[in-house]
Amino acid sequence: MATIKEIAALAGVSRGTVDRVLNNRGSVSSDTAEKIREIAKALDYRPNKAGLALAAQKKKLKLGVILFSTDNPFFADVLKGINEKSEDLAGYNCAVLVRQIPIHVDAQLNAIDELVREEVNGIALAPCNDSRIRLRINDLFELGIPVITFNTDIESSKRIAYVGSHYRKSGATAAGLLKLMTGSHVQIGIITGSSDILCHTERIAGFVDALAPYSEQMHIISVLETHDDEIESYEQTSRLLKEHPEINALFFAAGGVYGGCRAISALGLSGRLRVIAFDKADTTEQFLKEGTLSAVICQQPRTQGKKPLDLLFAYLTSGELPEKEYNYTSVDIRILENI
Repeated sequence: MATIKEIAALAGVSRGTVDRVLNNRGSVSSDTAEKIREIAKALDYRPNKAGLALAAQKKKLKLGVILFSTDNPFFADVLKGINEKSEDLAGYNCAVLVRQIPIHVDAQLNAIDELVREEVNGIALAPCNDSRIRLRINDLFELGIPVITFNTDIESSKRIAYVGSHYRKSGATAAGLLKLMTGSHVQIGIITGSSDILCHTERIAGFVDALAPYSEQMHIISVLETHDDEIESYEQTSRLLKEHPEINALFFAAGGVYGGCRAISALGLSGRLRVIAFDKADTTEQFLKEGTLSAVICQQPRTQGKKPLDLLFAYLTSGELPEKEYNYTSVDIRILENI
């Protein structure tokens, strides 16, 4: 089996340089790093996982987590998963630093910079889909700080993996449910969170694509953003239903489900609309029982909290990329009878 010493000799560099490249620590020129990785691949290099795990314990790893701070109860369950995994990792001298921030690019950039100053070794991030975030992730990769995205992804970045739902499939599932639950003429309103969040826009894209073959009988009347804010969702949903009394179906593509359902109930429309939303929570269970919600699509929030930390720790201790780039949670449909 090849050793770091042999790779260093063939590459004409020090063992420390090889170690930095193979374990993504520190800065090494892209040409040198590529050369080292090619030699390691040709020699079928395999790190000593047990030794690396022991070394990680001695190093006292730090992992950062950045997730959204909203009214959406989904993120409270994600945080439970993060806290549970943090307790496990504490036994390996690995600390987890959590930052909850608003859905705002500047807030996210500030949180990343703060974690870098705290000298974290890796970051789990629910990213805004913005070029500044993408460039920052790429910079972190070059600095040897791997990023795993969760809950929502970002396109064309150097993040090493994603953990979360398959947005388009989830959106298509919501469309399929409405098709099964409704009649021949369906007028649909969509309430979403933010166009800056990839999972929100992609869910709607999957929803729209799945409805395309049925466009003669199923029509989207309007798409409104509420930024996962319950008060804004209440106001927007109320206005939409008052302005468009022809609407007989709603799709909540993000948070704001409680506020939106309260608006439906206040207008006396519970049970008269077919309503699809995301995530099992106390509030969604309540509205399913009341008949305001027709079905919810769950996305395993605790898994979304735990698995990114699992993958980061494994990467930092073994030097091997996650087996899968996309780690999708299951599409779990809940109705009154199985909530």
